Amino acid sequence: MSARRHLAWLGLTPEPEQELPSAVAALRAPAAGRPPSVLAAEERRHVERLVLRGTQRSWLRYLGEVTDLVVAAAEEPGPANPGPALLAGEVVLDHHRMLIGLPGTGYDRTTAQRQALERAVDRLRSRCGEHWSTV
Repeated sequence: MSARRHLAWLGLTPEPEQELPSAVAALRAPAAGRPPSVLAAEERRHVERLVLRGTQRSWLRYLGEVTDLVVAAAEEPGPANPGPALLAGEVVLDHHRMLIGLPGTGYDRTTAQRQALERAVDRLRSRCGEHWSTV
């Protein structure tokens, strides 16, 4: 990487930093065996580090992890509350769609994730109906 960091990816949208920590914590909570509130604080700190000191590559790697969580939740027979997965899926999908406006290969690199998220979000929406609780 050059001496000057490429920062265009930071200007896309604030929704991932604002909305993902709680949703991702809710998705991770069953496997982690810890309260969602503790996990949400950890997710916030992790996202903050990525935004302040990370690169587009590390940010996209994180969003890839979130994509995997969303896809797994959509493939489950019926999570108790599909809202967090739907919220996370919609936020990441919107983010990945906006990458088309940035220089570089981010948009092309996320093609498979966008396709997987579109399918997952459709499944989750059908489970949630019109009224759903996010977290």
